[in-house]
Amino acid sequence: MVKLLGGLMVGFLFTLATFADAAQAQVWPPARNSDSRTEFMRQCLPHMIGRWAHPEAVCGCLHDHAAASIEDRDLRRALLRGITETGVPAIENDWVPVSKQADISATFTAIAKPTLQCLFEPAT
Repeated sequence: MVKLLGGLMVGFLFTLATFADAAQAQVWPPARNSDSRTEFMRQCLPHMIGRWAHPEAVCGCLHDHAAASIEDRDLRRALLRGITETGVPAIENDWVPVSKQADISATFTAIAKPTLQCLFEPAT
């Protein structure tokens, strides 16, 4: 029981520190927390740890702002999949319907600025 409570306390403190870092570093208001965001964060963080000073802020920003700026659900899901699988924004043709594959380039153009902000401004 003590081990479990200790683990919960460490998890709580890590979460609290993460929110404090994100709040200090984030330039946009936080988005709603959801199960899909939590899963994205779980898969994104291993790619960002060691690359960035604030990996939680980077992953949260990529989810909440870069990917969220894409209105098309299929393209947004493909983009999130690319980030969680590779650690960088990526979209494979196979991940989107054929009818939307022509929109992949425009999707990357749309996320270019928010992605750079996520990568380089959260650590400041």
